Amino acid sequence: MIKTNRSRAWMAVIAAFMAGSAMASSHREAPFITTRPKVDGTDFYLFNSYEAGRAGYVTLIANYLPLQDPQGGPNYFFLDDDALYEISIDSTGSGVADTTFQFRFTTTTQGLSVTAGNKSIPVPLINIGPVTGPGGATQNVSQSYTLTLVKGDRRTGTATPIVNASTGATTFAKPLDNIGAKSIPNYATYAAQFIYPITIPGCSAPGKVFVGQRQDPFVVNLGETFDLVNVKYPASQLAPTGTNGRNYVPNSLAGYNVTALELEVPASCLTSASNKIIGGYTTASLRQAMVLNPVPQSAKSVGSVGAVTTPTGAEIAGGSWLQVSRLGMPLVNELVIGLPDKDRWNGSSPSGDAQFADYVTNPSLPVLLQALFGSAGVVAPNVYPRTDLEAVFLTGVAGLNKPANVVPAEELRLNTTTPVTAIASQNDLGVLGGDLSGFPNGRRPIDDVVDITLRAAMGALLMPFDGSSMDPDPASDASRQLGYEDGAEPDPTNYLPAFPYLNTPLAGSPISATE
Repeated sequence: MIKTNRSRAWMAVIAAFMAGSAMASSHREAPFITTRPKVDGTDFYLFNSYEAGRAGYVTLIANYLPLQDPQGGPNYFFLDDDALYEISIDSTGSGVADTTFQFRFTTTTQGLSVTAGNKSIPVPLINIGPVTGPGGATQNVSQSYTLTLVKGDRRTGTATPIVNASTGATTFAKPLDNIGAKSIPNYATYAAQFIYPITIPGCSAPGKVFVGQRQDPFVVNLGETFDLVNVKYPASQLAPTGTNGRNYVPNSLAGYNVTALELEVPASCLTSASNKIIGGYTTASLRQAMVLNPVPQSAKSVGSVGAVTTPTGAEIAGGSWLQVSRLGMPLVNELVIGLPDKDRWNGSSPSGDAQFADYVTNPSLPVLLQALFGSAGVVAPNVYPRTDLEAVFLTGVAGLNKPANVVPAEELRLNTTTPVTAIASQNDLGVLGGDLSGFPNGRRPIDDVVDITLRAAMGALLMPFDGSSMDPDPASDASRQLGYEDGAEPDPTNYLPAFPYLNTPLAGSPISATE
């Protein structure tokens, strides 16, 4: 959105902006990943915990499986048993992960049945009565996971199980999705039982883990934007609203859920004595060889002889791991990486990002916007290479979150020594809004990365704007200062003030239980 003179030129600008992306932050962002939604990483968050009493902790959130319709039964949204989900931390600025948290999932079917006539008939549902906690006689299908810490190379390094700090168990239960109030009477209370304290090898204090369905925290205006911004806004929405003078339109993701993999880890377990700035990203990998099973059975079932773990599902996987999804900084594969390289980007590691450097230093988006909407005052910065974007996407910003001796690599970088901003005072424009604990110094759920990224791409960090000899590009001064945004703004009431921070998922059945 361009907020000068209430100009409607912002609608055309944002149309081009969003047409260059796929679905939201990383929802369906590359050709291959559209065929594998269970391993499609949608958003990655990395921030200093701002829950009261949790100073010195870092929260990591990796969201997967986009655009979950709350009514999406009867199977709902289980993660992939044949996939490896990872959250990696670079503690040295080398572009190579030093610590990796690995999640592996197992789906178990209890084989519940009813007697129809004189025959025992398996039921077609994942539950046959109310569910109030992990497992239970009425829950037909459940999913559990293991959590492993890998130090060094994520494939050849030292791997150690992370255990439940209360029980010593190495397996954690994942809650069912929010089917509705008759199946799960109080979902918030139910889901809270799946937040576990964890013992992390090498850490002097316990952390936390939660894996489960949440409301999609990302905010963006999608549908009308894709239709060439086919929106007739009321006059009240065109006028600046709120203390920051920004305009508001509906959030297209307000009706969807995602599945979140969440960790809270002592910062001291992720940093070194000489470096308090970390880089993070999430990946998902699949086995390289997969075949369809001509006679599929339940992948894992429970009978009189216990769990059957023979891979007899609809698909049989084997071979080495092949990375198919990657996400650190938001919107990179949508707005920066060119279409021919999107699948290659998803399969690459930050240490190899030199091959994609031209997409950052010579970005296509500003040039396209000028070609399409130059008459509306949009001017692409004529400054190459774009070192300002290198700082945002590849190295961190000097004096804020740039590690010493950093190797350029696309990671979400966080200075763990930055004081947190209380949730009531957080500015959704992050550093651009004067809030140094927000994006691109890590990323919190409230941070409006669409607006921030668009403004950065159009030169908001190229200063000064005064036409002096120090001005990098006087011809684009006015354009660089326009308030580009998509119009959909985060609502602070949609986020929780404590771990797991993301809100309770929307219910598939929005009505209360009546019978």
